[in-house]
Amino acid sequence: MVVQGVLWIMFGLLLWLEPGTASLPLLMDSVIQVLATIEQKASTTEASHAASLWLQSTQGSGPHESFYRFLLEGWPLEPVKLEPLPLSPELGDLAKEVSRHGVQDGQEYGVVLAPDGSTVAVEPLLVGLVAGLQKHRLVNLPMDSTATSLDATAIHPGVGAMVSHVRATSPGLNHASADVTSPDVTSPDVHISLSDATTKSPATVDSLLVVTLARSLGLTFLQNPQMQSHPDLGTDGCWDKLSAPRNFTLLTPEASLLTMAFLNGALDGVILGDYLSQSPEPRPYLSHLLREYFGAGVGRDPGLRSNFRRHNGAALISIPILTQQVWGALILLQRLASGYPQLQGMSQGQLEKIATHATKEFTDAFLGCPAIHPRCRWGAEPYQGRPKLLQLPLGFLYVHHTYVPAPPCTDFARCAANMRSMQRFHQKTRGWDDIGYSFVVGSDGYVYEGRGWQWVGAHTRGHNSRGFGVAFVGNYTAELPAEDSLRTVREVLPRCAVRAGLLRPDYTLLGHRQLVHTDCPGEALFSLLRTWPHFAKNVKPITARRAPRRSRQELPIRTVPDTDLQ
Repeated sequence: MVVQGVLWIMFGLLLWLEPGTASLPLLMDSVIQVLATIEQKASTTEASHAASLWLQSTQGSGPHESFYRFLLEGWPLEPVKLEPLPLSPELGDLAKEVSRHGVQDGQEYGVVLAPDGSTVAVEPLLVGLVAGLQKHRLVNLPMDSTATSLDATAIHPGVGAMVSHVRATSPGLNHASADVTSPDVTSPDVHISLSDATTKSPATVDSLLVVTLARSLGLTFLQNPQMQSHPDLGTDGCWDKLSAPRNFTLLTPEASLLTMAFLNGALDGVILGDYLSQSPEPRPYLSHLLREYFGAGVGRDPGLRSNFRRHNGAALISIPILTQQVWGALILLQRLASGYPQLQGMSQGQLEKIATHATKEFTDAFLGCPAIHPRCRWGAEPYQGRPKLLQLPLGFLYVHHTYVPAPPCTDFARCAANMRSMQRFHQKTRGWDDIGYSFVVGSDGYVYEGRGWQWVGAHTRGHNSRGFGVAFVGNYTAELPAEDSLRTVREVLPRCAVRAGLLRPDYTLLGHRQLVHTDCPGEALFSLLRTWPHFAKNVKPITARRAPRRSRQELPIRTVPDTDLQ
């Protein structure tokens, strides 16, 4: 109970306090420090007192308040006087600054830099924790606009079946007790019946999915019904200084609120909220939970951490269920909140169409694509010449390994350092304009942007303008990359590129050695490539020509100079 009371305090902040001007860097570690400080102050206090502190920390009114009052327990019916939080001025200012997510004039607010290199909106993350502490609750939708009270049932059999199913099929999510209150949660018939969930309008909503993701998806696509995946959905950005970030500038100034940071925070809220809903008492302190999730993994499970949020989120969110939740969120806003006049008078068919479109775009363009760190995130130096545009879509995907560094990079700091090292070698030693690869895949769950989707690379001599060059960090002569990295190159990256019109649907996949005299991408990896879809088996591999032995410093890659760019 203390944990939930502490979170209400933070949740009160994110709804009603005006943004402050913090002096602390906008890092996830700073957010964890805020939570830890409040928990330390409240640890010897009765749970009722912690809840009282939350009630005293909230004030305000309007559609935002009525929405959360309806969905979340303990929401005050009347605004109460705001009392100071037990925080230092620095921590208090930071808590205010990250309390509300927003986008204005190309800047994104309420976001922090996480240790895995991702940028995370704090508001949807904390809201997910609030909902998760109340367990999976299905809330009955009001019949008309006069309903104001909370009407929640215990865990719905369908939701329980979904959770049981994904825990059985996703090793990274087997993290909590299987004790669920519904007697029917293991019934396979219930889970199967959810596949046609969108055949009629919803009568209930799941508070966890609605407060984190579904509401924002519905509102964004309501205001922009024709919005497609590019460039608005999932726009990323650049920090002014990675070591002490303060300002975050979006790469697409006209981006919607569904930025990369917001979607990251929403997914984190869903995943951790689900974890809390399944955790037995006493629940972990939130500062400890976040420290694990943004570190080595919750409960020492490396699969349950922020690096793999898309994979874990996809396991928890099915298309039919999310469509229902977006639809239900729009119905709730239509009936409860007067602040959205565009919803008034819309039919159920219109709302369903918006929900279906929003869910498809989110699933295909975000969950269905890899997490790619932009160049500014790993500290790339500028391109030194005049880049040449590719003529898209391309028909080839060339697979490499970096050879040196030989060990896989398993965290953001090491992967980013590897990228900078390779770029220096390519520019300073090879004399190329930039790092040669189009993309580089680490073993930390992320893809790193090299020359990207638009520019001709220097990765496969004589063929650079015909395909993208993708390299695995490491030496894969005798061993294979991590399975998650393999799946990214085998399935996720090309599927996303085909959908975006960057890669032809009938693209050909080749190993570097099939076109250039080299051992790349390593014997073990190349043997595996031969079993992948799109691999061109009719291309005879060229026998590698052994080069004279060189020092390790001279061999950060096994790619030959690119005469196309010289």
